[in-house]
Amino acid sequence: MFQCFFPDEYRDSTYTIDFEKLYQEGYRGLLFDIDNTLVPHGAPADARAVALFQRLKRIGFKSCFLSNNQIERVSSFNDAVGERFIENAHKPSVRNYYRAMELLGTDKSNTIFIGDQLFTDIYGAKRAGIRNILVKPIHPKEEIQIVLKRYLEKIVLYFYQKEERNS
Repeated sequence: MFQCFFPDEYRDSTYTIDFEKLYQEGYRGLLFDIDNTLVPHGAPADARAVALFQRLKRIGFKSCFLSNNQIERVSSFNDAVGERFIENAHKPSVRNYYRAMELLGTDKSNTIFIGDQLFTDIYGAKRAGIRNILVKPIHPKEEIQIVLKRYLEKIVLYFYQKEERNS
């Protein structure tokens, strides 16, 4: 019933993902949400985020931020990181997932999306045919519309984890 929202993988944090392994598996493009995926909601890029993207470049990845936020938020985060980005992405619409892959020169077979929200990030990536990784939100402080969605996400994640245990 909820399978269209189930992530391909579920991790505690973006910062615990084995990116070297993903590169060995043939992945070359990484699409990221920003808020609560890389930093707390509204926070600037911190030293940990900057170090992650330096590491990803050394590994050989191309990255793009795909955010529903406006340009001021996305560009100010990106100033410290220096990657490609698409603001006001209208996730879960698939158009900008495809556009991000075009910017990176990648395709569905070698791109992964990483985000913290099931109904925007993961659902959009699944609709676009992109492997996806759901991460737990970094910080509990969120805008009210996201707080409401988190209650629904808990229901979906309950069924996801139940199915994972049974498989």
